[in-house]
Amino acid sequence: MADDDDLDLRSLDDQELTEQMWDDLYDGLADEIVEATNILLERGWAPYRVLTEALVEGMRIVGIDFRDGILFVPEVLMAANSMKSGMNILRPLLAETGAPPQGKMVIGTVKGDIHDIGKNLVGMMLEGAGFEVIDLGINNPVEDYLAALEEHKPDILGMSALLTTTMPYMKVVIDTMKEQGIRDDFAVFVGGAPLNEEFAREVGADAYCRDAAVAVETAKEFMARKHNA
Repeated sequence: MADDDDLDLRSLDDQELTEQMWDDLYDGLADEIVEATNILLERGWAPYRVLTEALVEGMRIVGIDFRDGILFVPEVLMAANSMKSGMNILRPLLAETGAPPQGKMVIGTVKGDIHDIGKNLVGMMLEGAGFEVIDLGINNPVEDYLAALEEHKPDILGMSALLTTTMPYMKVVIDTMKEQGIRDDFAVFVGGAPLNEEFAREVGADAYCRDAAVAVETAKEFMARKHNA
C-alpha cells in the first residue's frame, strides 16, 4: 500500500491514469477510484467516457480473472464496491447527460431463500457493465417480482436460489407471468449453485447463468440481439 500513497495520480496522463484505475479496481481501492474519477472529470472527460473506458473496462478485466479462477468472490466484491464509489459520482452526471444505460434488470432471490452473495455479485457486475439494476433483495414472493416488472419495465428479470427446495419457485413466477400474458415481454435469467441448463429450460427461463461473469456476458448478448431486432 505504501507505494500507492507515493503515487500522485494527478501526475499521470489520461492513458496512465485510466490504466492505474484498472489496477486500483482490481485491488479494491475505493478512495483511489474516487480521486481518479474526479481527476478525469476535471480534465473534461464526459461521464460516460469515464464509466466505459475506466470503470467498465476495469471490471471487465476483474470479470475475466474471476471466470478463470484467478480472483475469488471476496476480491470481486471489493472491486465491485470500489467501482460503486466511482459510480456514485458518475450516476447523477450520467442522468443529466441522458447517457444510455446498457439495459435494465430486476434481480432478486426467490421466496424461502435468504442467500444473496451471488445475487449481489451479479448486480454489482451488471452495474459495472453499465446496466441499471433494481435489486429486490431476498425471499421474494411472486407478487414482488410482478410489481417490480410493472413499475420498472426492465429488459431482464433475474432470479436466484441457493437451496434445492426453493428452486421450483422460479417456475411459479414464470408460470404466473405466462398466465398474465407478460412472459414474452422480458428475458428471464436464473442462477444459483444447484441450478443447471436443464433446470432453466424445464422452468421456462431464457438463460441459466453459472456465475456473475456469465450473467454479464449473457445480458450484453441479449441486449445486442434486442437492439438489432
